[in-house]
Amino acid sequence: MTKNKTVFDFFYSRLLSGKIKEKSEVIIISVAIVSFILHLLLVTLVNLNVLQLNDYSGIFRNPIAAIYTPFSFILIYEVYLLVYYLPKSTTNYIGKQYEIITLILIRSIFKDLANLQFTSDWFRVQNDLKFTYDLVATIVLFFLIFIFYRLNEKNDERHPKNSPLSLEIVKFIKMKNIIAMCLIPVFLILAIVGFSRWVHGSFFSISQMVDSMKNVNTIFFNEFFTVLILTDVLLLLISFLYTDKFYKVIRNSGFIISTILIKLSFGIEGVLNTIMVVVAVLFGVLILLIHNQYEKMSLSND
Repeated sequence: MTKNKTVFDFFYSRLLSGKIKEKSEVIIISVAIVSFILHLLLVTLVNLNVLQLNDYSGIFRNPIAAIYTPFSFILIYEVYLLVYYLPKSTTNYIGKQYEIITLILIRSIFKDLANLQFTSDWFRVQNDLKFTYDLVATIVLFFLIFIFYRLNEKNDERHPKNSPLSLEIVKFIKMKNIIAMCLIPVFLILAIVGFSRWVHGSFFSISQMVDSMKNVNTIFFNEFFTVLILTDVLLLLISFLYTDKFYKVIRNSGFIISTILIKLSFGIEGVLNTIMVVVAVLFGVLILLIHNQYEKMSLSND
């Protein structure tokens, strides 16, 4: 038992501790700054015809598109934060999913800024129309995430942090810690494989695999949300060992549906993609709102 605890503490201190979180933040920000400068340099070399690239994705043609790169590293840090909060709070963990999909949308906006066509027929140009929808969706998502965290705060007010945890909850938290530590290498491998496939398909593939890789937003994150869905289902099944409260089960199930909707959005193009993302987050907010009312009623009856 002591040996198992020692092994657990060893990996936890190197993957999910507060110190590692702070160090990761510094490293990611540093890499984001360097990558931004390098991307700008590549754009300059391409525009001066010093460097020739098969830039099918169009991210090396305009300096504005260079903002896309540091945002990608910020998203990587958000993925780490999602895993970091998994054992600590289910709602914060779900909230990080919503933050990630919103940042993906914002990153897409930065990329689309480089391809805008300022014409009188703004609403007839497909790219410009999508850009407009994405702008509106970003504001809506930002507001929905605010409501989500506000609802979470109200729920936390009914559960003081210094209140003792039951043995079942302690076991469940430990199980989530183990799952979180397993997710880190999985996501790392997915990121490396996804990036390698994109580089090969965009710059080196003779058969131009880029037809399936044009939407760079799907790189890594399509598989990422698939893993999240499987993780959420596993957590839901494990939670049955520790709680049989109806509203808890429905909340966790609703969050899985929300994640599935986000995952499905990657297979849809145009405005339907944006609508699906907004619907997914709105569904999660409504689920949490109803859950809080159930819990409030349950506590008043005890």
